[in-house]
Amino acid sequence: MKRKIRSAALAAVMSAGFAMFSLTASATLKPGDEAPTFTTQASLGGKTYTYSLADELKKGPVVVYFYPAAFTKGCTIEAHEFADAVDEYKKYGATVIGVSHDNIDTLTKFSVSECRSKFPVAADADSKVIGAYDAGMPLHNSMANRVSYVIAPDGKIIYEYTSLSPEKHVENTLKAVKDWAETHKQ
Repeated sequence: MKRKIRSAALAAVMSAGFAMFSLTASATLKPGDEAPTFTTQASLGGKTYTYSLADELKKGPVVVYFYPAAFTKGCTIEAHEFADAVDEYKKYGATVIGVSHDNIDTLTKFSVSECRSKFPVAADADSKVIGAYDAGMPLHNSMANRVSYVIAPDGKIIYEYTSLSPEKHVENTLKAVKDWAETHKQ
């Protein structure tokens, strides 16, 4: 009996350790890499449209953040934080877009309630964008991990941050945008 309990406890500890490792694995796209361009359905303020990264980069830097699923606790917290910071990003000429595996109908609702109609969220139901950015959740690649990129107007990644915790994504990407803007004053 004790042996079964120890085996179960060991299995639980190993499983938790493996899960912790898989949740913190980082994206392979790094600063200096060319950001894959994409065009996909997105929603802003409940209105669906075609989003083009290439078109947005013509306006300035873009923060592309990937998140696992709309309306989950961490993703809702993160959406609120990005919504609260959108005006600060705009001061530096940057825009924000969230990307998840959710369908466009779900994201249309999420764009209003959780993104507060401040920034678009893009549907990547076939996980092509998630795959191109190596932003898949380990062991479940079709679902996005929580990964944030800052992309300069020239299409180069200037910052990458991976953490399943929603904390620090806004703070870190905003700092990267500010640092970029400081060195690219017009």
